[in-house]
Amino acid sequence: MVFDCVAAQTNPTFENVIVPLAMQDNEARTDVCLVSLFQYVSEDRDVRIASAEADESIYAHRTELFAREDVYKSVHEIYKNMDNTPALEDEDRRLVALYEQMFRSYGVGLDQIKRERVTEIFKRLTELEIRFMRNISDDHTTILFTREELKGLGHGFIDACETCVDDEKEKIIVPLNHSEYLSVLAYATNSSTRKRMYAAYKTKCPDNIPLLEEAIRLRLEKAQLLGYSTHARLALDGMVAKTPENVLRMLEDLWSKMKKRFQERVDELAVIKEIDAKHAIEPNGELFSWDIGFYLNLNSEFEYGYKASEIEDYFPVKHTVEALLEIFQQMLGVRIIRACAASVWHPDVEAYEVWEKSEPVFLGHFYLDLYARKSKYAGPTMLPIRTGYQKPDGTREYPAAALLTGFTKPTPTRPTLLDHDDLETIVHELGHVFHEICSLTKWSRFHGIRVEHDFSEAPSQMMENWCRDPSVLTRISSHYETGQAIPSDLVQAMVKDKNDGAFVDRMANIFYSLYDMAIHNTTDVANMDVVALYNSMRRDISLFNDGDLHTFGVATDDSFMDNYNAECYCYLWSEVYSADMFASRFLAEGLDNEKTGMDYRREILQPGASRDPLLGLELFLGRKPNSDAFLRLISPPDPDSDLE
Repeated sequence: MVFDCVAAQTNPTFENVIVPLAMQDNEARTDVCLVSLFQYVSEDRDVRIASAEADESIYAHRTELFAREDVYKSVHEIYKNMDNTPALEDEDRRLVALYEQMFRSYGVGLDQIKRERVTEIFKRLTELEIRFMRNISDDHTTILFTREELKGLGHGFIDACETCVDDEKEKIIVPLNHSEYLSVLAYATNSSTRKRMYAAYKTKCPDNIPLLEEAIRLRLEKAQLLGYSTHARLALDGMVAKTPENVLRMLEDLWSKMKKRFQERVDELAVIKEIDAKHAIEPNGELFSWDIGFYLNLNSEFEYGYKASEIEDYFPVKHTVEALLEIFQQMLGVRIIRACAASVWHPDVEAYEVWEKSEPVFLGHFYLDLYARKSKYAGPTMLPIRTGYQKPDGTREYPAAALLTGFTKPTPTRPTLLDHDDLETIVHELGHVFHEICSLTKWSRFHGIRVEHDFSEAPSQMMENWCRDPSVLTRISSHYETGQAIPSDLVQAMVKDKNDGAFVDRMANIFYSLYDMAIHNTTDVANMDVVALYNSMRRDISLFNDGDLHTFGVATDDSFMDNYNAECYCYLWSEVYSADMFASRFLAEGLDNEKTGMDYRREILQPGASRDPLLGLELFLGRKPNSDAFLRLISPPDPDSDLE
């Protein structure tokens, strides 16, 4: 109805064209977010399927609406006359430009045959993406181990797993979830256990491979119909990076600067494996993919004198999350209140209200859904449930967001404990949550994290620095048995170890980003073997060796199927901004400096996507951003390095 009225306008204006479209968008976006949520959190398969099918129908309907030539004509009339409409606010102008671009991205302006094909492709891509994610959530594969085979895993891990009798022996049933997978690879002393776990996890969901291959072909076809040579060129149009050439230049530069030191790091781990031959079943000194996490932990013992399991004891999830929320309260000038009476989708979920600290002004809700369960989305993520916007009467629709992780549930005798990576995960996702909560925009299209993707991770990445600060780690720690804070020598060791180990994560990100460009910035996709390319690039770039295993980890890596396709580089690109913000303001002025925190809230979080994010960054920094802090971050301290 709204689109019909807009199309019928004989004298298009912002008020009779853009405002009706945006108001419908405001109301529909909340419904869409809520409907979509249940495919990620519900234990009921029928509910998950209904949620996914509703999602699919919504996107199909939206595709048809934004392919309407008659509506676009009215929108384009406003767009081309914006310079003659001085009364429009900056956010309104940005909205007009966004709608004009959206209509063009759905094929408006093409001839009818091409436009209809673009619409078909949009619908099919939605189907493929939803089916890909459903295959992952519906996979309930488990693997059986004896207690001896799980040596090195703590009692908390084993007690949280079910058991069975197999071949007249008691076996531990380990689900192939992300959290359990990482734990086994990090702590299991038995190399064959790690190898079995790795092989099982990296061969899940084979049906997803043809879905990805079809999606790659369709994305290229759509891009070329819209006048772009590759899908990556289409995806980067309007991003901060602008072109694939800029992205590839950044990635290749990083790789060239980091690969020597990373090779040295891998060689060090191989030496440790050779020394630790009692735990290895393969030839001494040969390092495999399932060894990396374990020998990084073992290196912590050799080089820094502590075990990773020692850290966990000081970070029980309940105390730690409460302490982290106190940090966000102080930093952003808000009050966080537990909403015990709120309706939730599972008994494990906790709901919270957020208010201004100094006045009775409500800001929004968020929900913590921290523990793994059957069919729940396994990876850590933040999902918007309701977007904020200004209603016609001047009141506000308040935002709501959900934070999902897959931590092992507590047992009657032992709480859920967090390692250093878990701490960063929580803080990172809370960064997204408070981007949603603290955003204050007129239109829902610009609310919260809906900024350009190659900036959207910067606020969350910046918050990870709090988990590398000794004073913060001491403040948020509390031994789960004694209540004592973590000892200062252990804090110093874990911080240094974490900074050294970050090289592994960055090299993995470089691989993902280069692979993403390889499959999306090419026209040679007809016979592309996504698995062979994935495995060869992973081996060459990240130096990980799968030995005699044939794996297809790409089948469960949703980065290439969700809205980060052709945009995996965003994590590295935005890290430049996050490092600059942290070093130039928070590190220089103090992590507890209230003015710095409020400047950050006002210039970075509050505007959402209502203005160019680089403008907010310049206002926060007091200058244009630069890469100095990031280069210091990745530069090794030794003088023989080739990093500059």
